[in-house]
Amino acid sequence: MGEQIIPANVVEKDNAAREADLRCDYETLGERLDRRGIAIDAICDKVAAFHVAIPSWGVGTGGTRFARFPGPGEPRDIFDKIEDCAVIQQLTQATPSVSLHIPWDKADPKRLKQAASRFGLGFDAMNSNTFSDAVDQKRSYKFGSLSHADAGTRRQAVDHNLECIEIGREIGSKALTVWIGDGSNFPGQVNFARAFERYLEAMRDIYRGLPDDWRLFTEHKMYEPAFYSTVVQDWGTNYIIARELGEKAFCLVDLGHHAPNVNIEMIVSRLIQFGKLGGFHFNDSKYGDDDLDAGSIDPYRLFLVFNELVDAEINGAKGFNPAHMLDQSHNVTDPIESLMLSAVEVQRAYAQALLVDRKALEGFQDSNDALMATQTLKVAYRTDVEPILAMARLRAGGVIDPVSAYRAADYRAKVADERPAVSGSSGGIV
Repeated sequence: MGEQIIPANVVEKDNAAREADLRCDYETLGERLDRRGIAIDAICDKVAAFHVAIPSWGVGTGGTRFARFPGPGEPRDIFDKIEDCAVIQQLTQATPSVSLHIPWDKADPKRLKQAASRFGLGFDAMNSNTFSDAVDQKRSYKFGSLSHADAGTRRQAVDHNLECIEIGREIGSKALTVWIGDGSNFPGQVNFARAFERYLEAMRDIYRGLPDDWRLFTEHKMYEPAFYSTVVQDWGTNYIIARELGEKAFCLVDLGHHAPNVNIEMIVSRLIQFGKLGGFHFNDSKYGDDDLDAGSIDPYRLFLVFNELVDAEINGAKGFNPAHMLDQSHNVTDPIESLMLSAVEVQRAYAQALLVDRKALEGFQDSNDALMATQTLKVAYRTDVEPILAMARLRAGGVIDPVSAYRAADYRAKVADERPAVSGSSGGIV
């Protein structure tokens, strides 16, 4: 337990006003679950142990393709970001690690470790950036990075990823996530096969630079910024990459990076089955890569994804150890509030999936009883697990209602006084 940013009296006051009702609700739910043969404390313990990483860029305001509207108290640098992440962890007790993005978060590794340890935080996967140009960058990524036709540009992108690994080694990270924006906007602009071969060659160089105990996550995205073709456009291509690179390479699934109506939970199942599920970027979408708060549009889909994860967990799937991280762009909400609620929604889906009667479900599946199979899932999904989530937070030293306590502490107004306003003239999603 590190330094606490939100005053203890604020936390205690908010919890005191809600604890009696919570204990009553928890006891009532426990009695209902007991009739189904489920021990509520066992579920609560599992939820308390389930954590999701915060992306450093998530605590800043995002935007649209056309504009960005900064909010008050925007973090000025990675050290402000770490403080914001510490607030989220203090109140939710669900987000003990931060995922850095280089070069946005580049700083002295010793200072980074000191800043994080001050709040009891650790570091999750490192994230490279070859989808935009950094200040004083010699070669531009306008026409690609790891798949660029120019060998020098590819070398620059490889070296950047190797730098991310080195920074990560110094701060205790154990993984590198690589997402590229490489692709094309016009038919004939690139040769699909040659671009993909160049990408694989560059990724092999990065893979060789991984420490023995590291994992490499590659992320697919069907479009944006490239709208005609994308080098790593879907899970099939991502799986090919992971197989080509080796046993330390895995596929990362971002819930917003798929075509409409794609069955994401089946993709998750396939990657688990063949040992190549690396982890998740949790968010939600209505139209495309919206990067909305997790569970805000289709919470049932999030539950169905976790249904596959819990199934793998219970059955001891070989090599099953997915990383969990949020990845959102906040344009109209306070990023801290959105990230807190998203962390809770991810835990909610996990808790609901733990309630599925697996024996009954398997029986209905084997007997081709489609109606009862789907109803078995619905019984778990319709269960209000809010008392479990709140009790897990309370027992871990967090807050029963994180948003309420956060607003009572007036944290945003306080940091707004300390952090100068940011211009809103630039466009683009962060």
